[in-house]
Amino acid sequence: MKITVKDRAAFSAEKMAKVALAATSRALLDLYCLEPGQEQKPHAHDGQDKIYFVLDGQARVTLDGREDTLEPGEAVVAASGVSHGIRNATDRRLLVLVVVTPPPPHA
Repeated sequence: MKITVKDRAAFSAEKMAKVALAATSRALLDLYCLEPGQEQKPHAHDGQDKIYFVLDGQARVTLDGREDTLEPGEAVVAASGVSHGIRNATDRRLLVLVVVTPPPPHA
């Protein structure tokens, strides 16, 4: 299945948008679309790993209580049980490719 990721971007003024791109029994691929000031608050998943990969914009990522900046082409991995979150602290839109494995039951 070929996916033209940036063509699937959908932003919302109310909150960060999650666009489901693909799912299998072993992995979920989402696109997070964040307007300036939007965020996904730090949280953790038991039994799931999450990867954030920045496509466009600049992300402030919290991983295990530490904050770092990610530029396009950079990624972080949050292993199972590690607190993680993402925020757009800029005045530009942010696009982030997200992989969750295994996928949540609702995927």
